[in-house]
Amino acid sequence: MSKLIPALFILVFLGACNQPRQGTVIAHALPHLDTSVKAPKNVILMIGDGMGLTQITAALYSNNNKLFLEEFFIIGLQKTYASDNLITDSAASASAMACGVKTYNGAIGVNRDTMPVQTILEEARSNDLATGVITTSTIVHATPACFLAHQPERKMYEEIAEDIARSGADLLIGGGKKYFDQRTIDDLNLYEQLVDKNYQVSDYFQSDFKTMEYTTSKKLAYFTSNYDPIPFAQGRDYLIPAVQMAPEFLEARSNKGFFLMIEGAQIDWGGHANDLDYLVQETLEFDRAIGEILKYAKENGETLVIVTGDHETGGLSINLGSRMNELKASFTTEYHTGALIPVYAFGPGAELFGGIYENTDIHKKIRQAFQFENQSSKVMGAVGGR
Repeated sequence: MSKLIPALFILVFLGACNQPRQGTVIAHALPHLDTSVKAPKNVILMIGDGMGLTQITAALYSNNNKLFLEEFFIIGLQKTYASDNLITDSAASASAMACGVKTYNGAIGVNRDTMPVQTILEEARSNDLATGVITTSTIVHATPACFLAHQPERKMYEEIAEDIARSGADLLIGGGKKYFDQRTIDDLNLYEQLVDKNYQVSDYFQSDFKTMEYTTSKKLAYFTSNYDPIPFAQGRDYLIPAVQMAPEFLEARSNKGFFLMIEGAQIDWGGHANDLDYLVQETLEFDRAIGEILKYAKENGETLVIVTGDHETGGLSINLGSRMNELKASFTTEYHTGALIPVYAFGPGAELFGGIYENTDIHKKIRQAFQFENQSSKVMGAVGGR
């Protein structure tokens, strides 16, 4: 017995040494992609900004207990914390999904040292895939910006716009026209630059998106507003026609496939406002967009669809006294919370997205599904100081 005590002590000591420190990111091996299933040709990533499980539940129970999200059978959970804060913002979370690195709140496509990191959209372009971004916010807002730009601070909107103008993405749909042609930091007219770069450029003032004519021989940039798009409840109506046209437009731009990011941005704004009706209406519109994408993916057969949020906003709870289509809800904050966020996947490669993992693994799993060459997140040239 006396000989066992030192041995037990050594085992306990070694076990303690192997425990992760608080805040340490533990690298887990990615699940094996079933090689009997054909890799996806296309990937569509849909991000509901501020959309946690309770937002989804509120939309479900406000819509006669039915959502298109129920058609997904592969479901996982992602950890959203930033490198500098347990509670992430949209920039750090979107950078994690776009670039595969944990970074600080406010970072746009850069690591914690403010070095630009290649985004999944940029890597898709380098593999000759068509690429696109659709958002119900401004195109320079944190989530879309992290797939298209590299800046040390999320509020550098005009610098982000300049990055977007040279991103080469085939499809850009969102608000924020003023950051391109009514600039304050320089005299650039990025609207005209896009035209010079073989974009068909239009906006809400020139033509309604639903009736606009376009050609697939050119890239397309459509500005839905001068600044922030209005809420769905006030008449915003471009998301559904945008997601209906986008896959076929991108198919025509490249026979090798495409990567498309679609953001339902204003779920988050409803959470910040602690406005249940606002966030429910935005979530339901986003769910209808999910339905359109699922319809395409089922018919196409070569498309991986991933739906997730970047964080939860508002600390929403559904309380005693609630009834179907008549909820009693409350909020604990006007900011974000640290809740795990659900991830839904459908199509070839969907099996990669079950389980619990870091938000950075979404980037890695998309790369794995596309069968891009194995590499760590690629650091690019420097941008301005933080």
